[in-house]
Amino acid sequence: METAREHIEAIRKKKFSIGREENPLTEDLHQAVKNLSAELYAKDVHFLMELIQNAEDNNYLEGVDPSLEFIITSQDITATGAPATLLIFNNEIGFSSKNIESICSVGRSTKKGNRKRGYIGEKGIGFKSVFLVTARPYIFSNRYQIRFNEEPCPYCNLGYIVPEWVEENPTLSDIWEIYGSGNTLPTTTIVLPLKPDKIQAVKEELSSIHPEVLLFLSKIKRFSVKEHNKNAKLNTISAIAITSETNFVMKKSIDAESYTLHLSTDEKEDEGSDKECSYYMWKQKFPVRQENQVERRMEVEELVITLAFPFQERLNRGMSSPGVYAFLPTEMFTNFPFIIQADFLLASSRETILLDNKWNKGILDCVPSAFINALVSLIRTAENAPVSSLAPMFKFIPVNSSSYKELNIVRESIKAKLVEENIVPSESYTKQKFFHKPREVCRLVPAFWNILEKAKNEGVGLLDLSSHGNYILSSAFDRKEYDHILGFLGVGPVNNIWYVKCIGSSNLVAGVSDESYMDILLFVADNWNSIFYNTNIRNIPLIKYVGLYGDVSLCSINECTPGNWMRVVLSPRQNHLASWLIDWNREFRCVGGHFFMPKSTQEAIFSSKRVWEWLEANVKISVVKAYDYAAHLNYYLKNDRKLAVAFVHFLYHSLSKNHLSKWEVENLCHSMPIADNYGNLTTQRKGVLVPAKGSKWVGLVGSNPWRGEGYVELGEDYLHPGHFAGEFTSGEQLLNFLITYVAASDIPYISPPNAAIPAVSAPLTNENAFLLLDWIRNLKQRQAWIPENFLKCIKEGSWLKITTNGCSGYRPPYQSFMFSSSLGNILQNGSVLVDIPLIDQGFYGDRINEYEEELKTIGVMFQYGEACEFIGKHLMSLTASSTLTRGLVFSVLNFIRFLRENSLPLDEFINSINEKKWLRTSRGDGCPVESALSDDEWRIASQISDIPFIDKHYYGEEILYFKEELKSLGVSIGFCESYNLVVDNLRPSSRLTLLTAEAVHLILECIRHSRSSSKLIEALKGVKCFKTNMGYNSPEECFLFDSQWGCILQVFRGFPLIDEGFYGSSISSYRNELKKTGVKVDFEDAVTVFTYCFRQHVSSMTKETTKETVMSFLSCYRQLKDTPFKFPSNLWKCIREEEWLRTRLGVYRCPSSCILFGPDWQSISPFTVLPFIDDSDNYYGKDIHEYMEELKVMGVVVDIKDGVKMVAAGLYFTQDHSCITPDNVLKLLECIHILLQDRDYSFPDKFWEEISQKWLKTHVGYRPPNECLLFNSHWGSYLKHTDGPFLDEGFYGSSITSYKEELRAIEVTVDVEQGCSLISSHLDFHLDQFSTIVRIYNYLSEFNWEPDSEATKRIWIPNESQIGKWVGPGECVLHDEDGLFSLQLQVLEKHYDPKLLNFFSNAFHVRHNPSVDDYCKLWKVWESSGQRLSNAECCKFWVYVSKHWSEKTGKTLAGSLVKLPVGSGLDGILLSNKHDVFIADDLQLKDLFEQFYPHPIFVWNPRESLPSLPRRKLLEMYKKIGVRTISESVQKEESVDVAHLNQVNPKETVLKKGMVRLILGFLADPTRKIEMETRHEAIKRLLKITFLETVEPITVNYSLSLFSGEIVKAKATRVMLWDRESSKFVAQMLDRCDGYKNIIEYATYFSEAISEGLLWDNNDHIGALSELIKLGFMVEFNEDEVGFLMNSKSLQIFMEDFNALGLPSDNAAELEWLSQFVDDSPESPETRGSSVS
Repeated sequence: METAREHIEAIRKKKFSIGREENPLTEDLHQAVKNLSAELYAKDVHFLMELIQNAEDNNYLEGVDPSLEFIITSQDITATGAPATLLIFNNEIGFSSKNIESICSVGRSTKKGNRKRGYIGEKGIGFKSVFLVTARPYIFSNRYQIRFNEEPCPYCNLGYIVPEWVEENPTLSDIWEIYGSGNTLPTTTIVLPLKPDKIQAVKEELSSIHPEVLLFLSKIKRFSVKEHNKNAKLNTISAIAITSETNFVMKKSIDAESYTLHLSTDEKEDEGSDKECSYYMWKQKFPVRQENQVERRMEVEELVITLAFPFQERLNRGMSSPGVYAFLPTEMFTNFPFIIQADFLLASSRETILLDNKWNKGILDCVPSAFINALVSLIRTAENAPVSSLAPMFKFIPVNSSSYKELNIVRESIKAKLVEENIVPSESYTKQKFFHKPREVCRLVPAFWNILEKAKNEGVGLLDLSSHGNYILSSAFDRKEYDHILGFLGVGPVNNIWYVKCIGSSNLVAGVSDESYMDILLFVADNWNSIFYNTNIRNIPLIKYVGLYGDVSLCSINECTPGNWMRVVLSPRQNHLASWLIDWNREFRCVGGHFFMPKSTQEAIFSSKRVWEWLEANVKISVVKAYDYAAHLNYYLKNDRKLAVAFVHFLYHSLSKNHLSKWEVENLCHSMPIADNYGNLTTQRKGVLVPAKGSKWVGLVGSNPWRGEGYVELGEDYLHPGHFAGEFTSGEQLLNFLITYVAASDIPYISPPNAAIPAVSAPLTNENAFLLLDWIRNLKQRQAWIPENFLKCIKEGSWLKITTNGCSGYRPPYQSFMFSSSLGNILQNGSVLVDIPLIDQGFYGDRINEYEEELKTIGVMFQYGEACEFIGKHLMSLTASSTLTRGLVFSVLNFIRFLRENSLPLDEFINSINEKKWLRTSRGDGCPVESALSDDEWRIASQISDIPFIDKHYYGEEILYFKEELKSLGVSIGFCESYNLVVDNLRPSSRLTLLTAEAVHLILECIRHSRSSSKLIEALKGVKCFKTNMGYNSPEECFLFDSQWGCILQVFRGFPLIDEGFYGSSISSYRNELKKTGVKVDFEDAVTVFTYCFRQHVSSMTKETTKETVMSFLSCYRQLKDTPFKFPSNLWKCIREEEWLRTRLGVYRCPSSCILFGPDWQSISPFTVLPFIDDSDNYYGKDIHEYMEELKVMGVVVDIKDGVKMVAAGLYFTQDHSCITPDNVLKLLECIHILLQDRDYSFPDKFWEEISQKWLKTHVGYRPPNECLLFNSHWGSYLKHTDGPFLDEGFYGSSITSYKEELRAIEVTVDVEQGCSLISSHLDFHLDQFSTIVRIYNYLSEFNWEPDSEATKRIWIPNESQIGKWVGPGECVLHDEDGLFSLQLQVLEKHYDPKLLNFFSNAFHVRHNPSVDDYCKLWKVWESSGQRLSNAECCKFWVYVSKHWSEKTGKTLAGSLVKLPVGSGLDGILLSNKHDVFIADDLQLKDLFEQFYPHPIFVWNPRESLPSLPRRKLLEMYKKIGVRTISESVQKEESVDVAHLNQVNPKETVLKKGMVRLILGFLADPTRKIEMETRHEAIKRLLKITFLETVEPITVNYSLSLFSGEIVKAKATRVMLWDRESSKFVAQMLDRCDGYKNIIEYATYFSEAISEGLLWDNNDHIGALSELIKLGFMVEFNEDEVGFLMNSKSLQIFMEDFNALGLPSDNAAELEWLSQFVDDSPESPETRGSSVS
């Protein structure tokens, strides 16, 4: 036996001819392997999935836990120079010789054809994908030590598959060291020295290995990834260890097994990161259908589908969790809460399954069944668990849609199956769980569940919760967290009437606690608009109130709303207020019909804002505050004097108990009626007076001055004590209350009249003077308005006693003063020019000092300043007639000196005289503040100003001794920077020319310091006052030279500069002042003038001066560009906008319109016309290029990227576009690329005119851009190059695709979603290639294209030869579900894939299915053909009509259908004239006429009632079309021996209690879905029957007239007969002694007659009811037996059925008898909601 090494050498020699003649096929084999490895996967590192897949396919020894380990290390153990090496360890049994030979080949896997044995990959091909990350893979297994090389072997010129033996680098010891010397080295090791550019990708893939990778692997139980470096800090991958453990307790059923699998992970570097998750696994087998078989799976006979349901959060390491596995995870994220595993066929990238592959479609078709079985199994395994524990299982339902259409089909199929499963629990209030189909249960809103739960706990019975026609969803499921699941299943809410019935039929309002009562109100409030608004909830007694005698009663909403006799109100939330108002309301005999809610109810309402808002808005209940209640009483008590007085008592006590605020009492008192001294009630008053007796106002005023102003004098009623509502009030308390709140007033608290008081015109007594001051004080404290006439008479009346220099007298207050004694003595000193009248404090005493504010109010003066002002005004009054004399002036000055020497304030006195013109100056009389005392300091100022100096000739030298006093008056003593005075007296402008230097300096100082500098500046305007280098100029013509920017003034000449030699260097310190006068001192001002000059020169430039000026200007700009002095925007605007640069075109252009030529412009110039600057020797010359940077700043275009707009504007194509080279086009696209960066740029019209020519080369020739497409990988997903006018990439090269945005800008279509119009216009080019048309339609569908013209509104229909025809959308339908229209319409689903059908619907508006008119046309075809219809055809037709039934449909059918179907034999269904067709509403008549007449005359019905075509619905449609019933059409003649007819009491013989109970219970069964109105009509029909009994059989002769004139006759003998028209029931007498056979036969006829008579229009239930009645008949409808029978059938009878019969209440006997059917204890019809079974 050869060794491993010998085996390798044999392979090299025999297979690869190493050492022998070269194999000519080796190069082709090498290229094939290389292509396969490079293109196998979209991602480089998906080789990891192949290695995992290989490990799963490997064989393992028994007792070994299969494991797979990845270790990456930076150690170069292969000596290949690799920066990192990946080692893979697998404890399989190892490589065999066949495995080695397979891996050295292409396409020779040892696992081919072994899918049934569990293999999931192909060894030999998958391994070769490692070459994507390594150049030399190594394998160590079972003594084999080999490597492969991607480079061709030098001996055989073949790479990838030629094995080489490895002696070292690495050795097994090297590998063992990496793995861990303490561990046993696994059997197989693969070593991959990684390519440098693949290391990071491999590390990222290792770090992102999904923790669920082992989920569906049956062998591998342990998997790990880690990094090995000597320095652990260098580790960069995320290490992980994954362990799989299976609970082998399996459950098997329906070819399925289930078990629980546990996955756990341990991420080494992250402590505490251990995570685990349990999965419920469901594995089910399905046979492979023939239509799903594919070549790659021909040997597979069964599909094995495994579904995993995670019980905890899935393990994901922060990654997205795959939803589809093909043993290993794909990258498909389904958005489903469970995982799908099957043997899917994968795309080459392994990212997704092949969704359009029929094998995979077959798997997906089986997933819904597997899911349903798994979910049902999950629920059934929890039989003993409470309903609430089932919730996690329902979360596995795929509620959310997937991004994959095919998976959404799976989702919809699951949904369709779920809705037919009894899987949703209902609320039973028992331990037994009941499950129903989703559509059979309904939801309640959460708030009502809370009400029901509380009501149940409080003893309210809820056993009839599901008695109103629907099962109620279990409360454990009826929660918000399950909304999405329940919505998906179609579980909807109950109807609104249900809530009203539940509330109305229960004791919820009267039988629950206050808390529950509030819950009911809150529920009604929250759902008022959505549930209750349109119901009769308004008539249910729902609102509580306290009656006249204190009892709590109920009223309905309608009874207590405004407009009715009573009004229910609430009181505010205050302690004891509710009781207080209720007591007083009874005291006032419920005036106005107001009733308060009980106190406890009010408290509960106020604790619920929402309830209160609803009561307020919809029940119109309002809060009546104590104030509102009092106002209401006030309205009703205006005509009752006693109640009006009692009302004052109510207000008094309400205030004392804080039920009313002071403000509210005041407001109420303002409007309440008052009894005056004449005994009258009045509400109109301006004020209230206390009685005159004992009042102060009489002593001061005398007669009543308020009588004419609406004041009321109080009567004596309010002085008497009173007893009301158990409260006592004394007369004094009541009067004080009225004084306080009705403002019953006396002086000083009354408001004065607006009239003069005679008493103040003469001296007042001390007492009255102080009373008057108290009156003023009170008014001020109340901030009351003091009437003008009242105040004036007090101010001007001579009633106030004063003293003047010791002499007493009386003066008006406004002429009086009140000072301290020391200040008064001073002011009455002889030095004071005027006498001061002071209040006589000796007369009034110290008390007068307490009334300072009041005295001020009436005009008395208190301040020393006021006295000085008084003196000043007196002096100034003398100037009204003449100027103050010299002596009087000196007296004033002496007075000022006196005040200063006595340290008395001067300001008030001085302020009263310093602005008056009483001082003589050189310019006449003037005020002191505008005058000056002349001296030498005023010399320079006198040159420019006429100063008003004090007239020394008039006053003499003596005036000089009063400088301090003059200064205090505002006279300017010395110049002392009196700049304002200089400016105020400035000379006229005509006298300000040719000023001296010192005068100019003074002017500038004045501008700097004077507040009136604008006046001086205005005076200097236009005055040639400044000396410059060009003579005297006005300020606005001058410039102050600045050496930093003066060069700008050298470009042009003629700027006048301030003469610094004349004024001195200090002139520069007045820059700001000079600037104010108009002198240009700043660069900005100078450059403004320069800008103007520049513009003027540009407009007058000649060829010679332009050149010199331009060069000078550029030189100046160069000097300034690095200084702070920057050109302003207006100069830049002038520079950039004015046309001052000459171009080669011979015209002047602005800089931005010029280009400085350079080498880069050469490539674009051949097809453009551009304005280059004239750099010829005849003009600027080459020197202009020295200023390239300056020109560039000014806007001249230097770089081609800056001139792309000019390129666009100057674009000019030649007529021969074929000569345009690819380089020219790419250069132009580069320019467009630059232009597109400017979002505000718009291409000019000239550009679009040129660009719209045919200059772009496509596969169909030259075309304009808007008719071209750019092909890229996105297009490749939908179309081929030949499917439309795509640009010729072979001509332009691959770089053309990098200009996608540029091509889009010139209207080339580059976005795949925008090309629909162009692509659709090429459909006619592919009529012989249907696959191309389908491809184009798929593309158009993907992007929702719609035809934009009539020419494109057509659809291609192929025939068998792939050549077809165009048809209009109106001739097509998407589906023909019934398969009836193959000859009438084009059914698109026959020709196109289902995913295209929505496209035809949306784009062409093709109908989904045939319409009612189409079906009518089809029926007409059937009518005219004379052929019989099949049962299926007829069913399909009428099912469609039923689904689309409407009034319009009925009219259409009635007008179109002439014949209708009859009979249903084996040979088909006939169509007969609808006038000769009848509805078999009487089954006995039907049987009879079918026996007597050979031809079918009864309208067709399906053999079995279809859910989609209920027999009753079909009969209703027949009636609408015009079909008559047999019972109304037949003529009958009964032959009964009248002599032997006996009328019997039905209650004693036929209508026994047991039978009626059975029928009522049967009809009320919710599963029958018989409407309440229908079942009530049936019962009424039964109860109205007259029962007759005969001995002989009943003979009936029948005749039926047909439309053709033929009369059909029939005869019958019956045991019993129910004539519905006459309401008679005739039956042959039964003799129970004739034996059981006769009894059973009679029972059968009886039960059939009763059932058919009750349910003739609802045939589906006749049989069931008949059997039930038959059973009851056999036991003679005994109560016990009937009770057992009803319980076994879960039948109940509800009181609502009894009540709805509407029998008259005066028939007591009838009511009593009927009530027995409902309950053993008779109850009145008012009983609600009771039931028995």
